[in-house]
Order: sequence, then structure tokens, then C-alpha cells
Amino acid sequence: MTHYKTPATQQADSPAVSTGAAPASTSRRRFLTGSAVAVGAGAAAAVGFPSIAVAQTTTLRFQSTWPNQDIFHEFAADYVRIVNDMSGGRLQLNLLPAGAVVGALQMQDAVISGALDGGHGVSAYWYGKHKAFSLFGTPPPFGWDAHQFLAWFWQSGGRELYNELLEDMELPLVGYLTGPMPTQALGWFKEPIRSVEDMQNLKYRTVGLAADLMREFGAAVTIMGGGDIVPAMDRGLLDGAEFNNPSSDRLLGFPDVSKTWMLRSYHQDCESFEIILNKSKHDSLPEEFQAILQYAAKAASSEMYWKAMERYPRDLQAMREEQGVETYITPDSILDEQLQAWDTVIERESSNDAFFKKVIDSQRNYCERVVGWHLEGNTPKEPAYRHFYGKAPTDTSTIL
Repeated sequence: MTHYKTPATQQADSPAVSTGAAPASTSRRRFLTGSAVAVGAGAAAAVGFPSIAVAQTTTLRFQSTWPNQDIFHEFAADYVRIVNDMSGGRLQLNLLPAGAVVGALQMQDAVISGALDGGHGVSAYWYGKHKAFSLFGTPPPFGWDAHQFLAWFWQSGGRELYNELLEDMELPLVGYLTGPMPTQALGWFKEPIRSVEDMQNLKYRTVGLAADLMREFGAAVTIMGGGDIVPAMDRGLLDGAEFNNPSSDRLLGFPDVSKTWMLRSYHQDCESFEIILNKSKHDSLPEEFQAILQYAAKAASSEMYWKAMERYPRDLQAMREEQGVETYITPDSILDEQLQAWDTVIERESSNDAFFKKVIDSQRNYCERVVGWHLEGNTPKEPAYRHFYGKAPTDTSTIL
């Protein structure tokens, strides 16, 4: 709880007033004594006055699940900056990178224990505790994009289901989804992936339900934090891996260990970030600060996407032109097989867990209504792109 300083005012006794004449020495002593007291009182008041208006700063330890050099850590820093600015500095989030206190995959436990007050990551990292966590991070490809996914969370029952999951698992957390992520690439490989058979026995990194999906292809899936992927590929512990986007992948060094990047995939068709806070710490804050933490997540969501749209295309072009990266469009045959694999994963997990099915049903119903409306009313974008630029959006990639 934020504590405010109390005014430190001091009052001095007034000098005695004599009704009779006093010797000059006595008058001078009284005058000097009274002046000193008055000055002392004024100084004390001057020192104490600012504390009436200035509150103590509340500082929270806040760690991301991202390496310091990743643009995702920059997105976390943007959220921190917005919180600090909105509070006028009275609430300060002290941002740390992954590994400063705990590794990326241990961040939730650290927030629960109080070793951290909060953190920035993705809920798919906690899918080992309950697979429904991945539905709040990397949901199935029901035709929606990440903006529609976040709209489901904030406006159409998703947040209530998220809170129900935390309550059912007795996890003392408060959380928000933020930051719409575009479709992710299939990943980085030694050679282009031309068929489902190429994924057989491939040592591959992904997270969340995408791990279950890729196992349907016969891949040997390993789940690890972002900062560990490139070193694992460099040592031959992985044959292929995906992380997220051109800026992150470039900064993390993927072009140093692979020159083949497969674009498009249904394994993580859309995604969002997650901000979590220790519930006891959160609930002890003034309501004003609680509101700031929530509304900052919404503001950072837009700012993150605007920045991504500027940076991602530039970094993709730089990887091609400066680092010799070749990009390939994942064949439709693989995308079709991914959709079939999603059917298998969804059916299996829904039959195993009633809450998982409850979330899936909510997402399905939302997408049937909302995505259907968008597909019906929105014009297709590729014909317009071809018209004005005289080329297809895929002309810079190899079609397998």
C-alpha cells in the first residue's frame, strides 16, 4: 500500500511580552531569541511543506521473459514506461530481463512466490500446468487475427474464463492480455520444409499447444525460452525452431545459424502477450494504481503493434539483403495438414478436460460470429496490393 508522508510542521513558542520597561541587553536578547525561533519555525515549515503534496514512490520488481536484446523486452519496457508516466512517477515498475531473477519458464512461479511483483511474457509458457493456458496465448486458428483474439478476451468473456482458470488452479495472480502478434513463421531450418514427411523426427522448438500440434507430425519437440534457442541450434541440439517475428529472430541471431526461414504456419496463427502481477501485491495497491496497470496494458497493446508494423518489414528486408537469408512460403499441403492436426489436438484435449472445452467452445462461437462478419464485409487485400504495386506480396519469397 502506498503511504503518504505527514506534514512535519513545527511551532515555536512566542517570546514573552513584557508590560514594563526592560534593560537594553534584555530587549536585545529577547529580540534575537525571538528572531531565531521565528527563523527556525519558518525553516521547519519550508522543509516540511513539500511532504504534504509529494507521496512516497511504490516500486514493483517486474521481469520479462525475454532477453535484454529482444524487441519483446523493448515492448515490456514500453509498458513499464506507460505505467510510470501515467502514475506521475508515484508507481514505478523496475524492469529486469529474463534470467535476472529467474529463467523465462519460471517467471510465473517467481511472481506467485513474491520473488517478483509482476512480469511480461506469454501465457503459453504455463501450458505445462494446464493446457488451457495456451488458449490464452496461442489459440487454434479459427480464422481470427490477434486483434480479434484480444477483443474476445476484453469484451466477449475471455477475461472471465482466464480468471476462472487462475481461481480453479489457486494461482494468486492478476493478469491481462496485451499486444497483438501477427501469424508466426513455421521456423528456421537447415533446408526448406517441402512436405509433412520432412518434419518426421525433426528436433524442433516451439511452445504451448503448438508442441502438441507438431508432435502430430512426428517432430521431436523441445520447449525452451527464447534466449536458449540459437545456442541450441548452433550446437546441433535442434534441427529447426520458431520464435516469433523478423525483428526478434534477427536480434536473437537466427541468421547466424540458419539461412532458411519458412514463412506462414497455423501452429501459432495469432498470439498475444500476458502481463501478470502478484495478487496480494496488486490488491494492496490503491485503486488508482490498479486501474493504471490495467489501462496501461491496453495502451501498450496499440503502441506495440504500431512499432511492430514499422520494424518487422525493415528487419525482414535487412535479413534478406545483408545476411543472405532465403525465405520460403510454407506449402499449402502442410498448412492443410496442420488444420487436420488441430482437429485432433482440440478433440483430444476437450475430451480430457471440461474447462479446456469450455474455453474452446467460447472461442469457436465468437469466431463463427465475428470472423464470419469480417470475411463477409471486408474486401480482399491481395488484389488491391497487386493493382497498386504490380506484384504479389510473395514475390520476394520462394514458392515451394
